Amino acid sequence: MIDGYVLARSAFNHSVNYRSAMVFGRAQVLTDPEAITAALRHLVDDLFPARWPDLRAMTAQELKATRVLWLDIEEASVKHRDGPPGDAEDAATPVWAGVLPITTSLSVAQPAQGPHHDLPLPADLARLIASGRLR
Repeated sequence: MIDGYVLARSAFNHSVNYRSAMVFGRAQVLTDPEAITAALRHLVDDLFPARWPDLRAMTAQELKATRVLWLDIEEASVKHRDGPPGDAEDAATPVWAGVLPITTSLSVAQPAQGPHHDLPLPADLARLIASGRLR
């Protein structure tokens, strides 16, 4: 995930602020329909609190067309860069230097068109948007 462009006083010292993770392990395909459904419910409700109970049930064809992988993490590596340009030796150069932050956020909800377009936004989703965070 890129958090910002880091502009230095020389091209050599330009960079990005970022977060990155690599995980290693052996993935297993879930085949039990109940396990697949439970995993998908967990994913949906983790991203959008209390959403699953409002959704229509998955069809047999949707379940068949969906593959869910389970990964026991055996090893992980995380890299992170955060901060200003590393060009102290060029501080006297009269060129703007600094960070251009990049943000990702939820915005105003846009209802789908159709017969129920006027339903109010569920309170849990409104709270998620107002919180300013992505899950």
